[in-house]
Amino acid sequence: MPARLLAGLTAAVLTTAALVGASTAQAAGTHRPARSAAAAITAAAVPRHAVTGYWQNFDNGATVQKLKDVDGAYDIIAVSFAEATGQPGAVTFQLDPAVGYGSTDEFKADIKAKQAAGTSVILSVGGERGAVSVSDAASARNFTDSVSGLMDTYGFDGVDIDLENGLNATYMTQALKALHDRHGDVVVTMAPQTIDMQSPQNEYFKTALGIKDFLTAVNMQYYNSGSMNGCDGKVYAQGTVDFLTALACIQLEGGLDPSQVGIGVPASARAAGGGYVAPSVVNAALDCLTRGSNCGSFKPSRTYPGLRGAMTWSTNWDAANGNAFATQVGAHVHGLP
Repeated sequence: MPARLLAGLTAAVLTTAALVGASTAQAAGTHRPARSAAAAITAAAVPRHAVTGYWQNFDNGATVQKLKDVDGAYDIIAVSFAEATGQPGAVTFQLDPAVGYGSTDEFKADIKAKQAAGTSVILSVGGERGAVSVSDAASARNFTDSVSGLMDTYGFDGVDIDLENGLNATYMTQALKALHDRHGDVVVTMAPQTIDMQSPQNEYFKTALGIKDFLTAVNMQYYNSGSMNGCDGKVYAQGTVDFLTALACIQLEGGLDPSQVGIGVPASARAAGGGYVAPSVVNAALDCLTRGSNCGSFKPSRTYPGLRGAMTWSTNWDAANGNAFATQVGAHVHGLP
């Protein structure tokens, strides 16, 4: 997730032409209906419009938090990160002592408390430096087995796929379908880089389409990428409302349901190498896509009222920035049509 610049424009220019012909309330932290402690945690529990935040299981200069400290505006918290083991495809998770938990049981209790308040807590796999590889049937089984085991052990509601060093659509789709077979209520999100979602022929995009019947959301990282093509074939610079809307349009017109598309941005300028935008810009992009208002030079040919919402890296950087994302974007997302 954190700063990594892409050299992606050259490849991107060739990938979006096919899409051009196809298309051109509540306050942050507002209480959501609580779940019974005994109730099953289901994907349906994710609200129609949701705010996702990544929680850092490490200290990199942002505010160190326990899960209980995360602002209540977040509907999905992605615990970052599960890491590779010596077994191909398998992942593991260990609490970093730097975050201050005295025991694993304390961490599990925080997960349960967040879930009781209506928040889904999922495990993110990979990250900028992650080396998880699911590239054949055996590693797909190992991935499913290990993620399922971590869900059972910690009580996670699901998994987030944040593999920034390559993804095999055939076997990741296979692994996630097998996970869904075991946990029918699994929450599955993805955080591809912009280059990964420039065309439905890209591996990340193909994976998203392959699990469309149970995919919760794709929160693409609209940062650390430089300029990219929009769905109209024009090139847009990161850090603008047009970048957010014109790139979201590729996913919205490329086969994903609006409820499966979220806008992922850094919580502060320190949280990424480039692409930070103020909460007001995120809110303008959300309005443009859902209502057709507050657009920049790019205006989609139709609106998508069911758009899932927004994501940020990270809840820790947001806390260091006065929880501006949770407060401003959170309230706006929860007030969408």
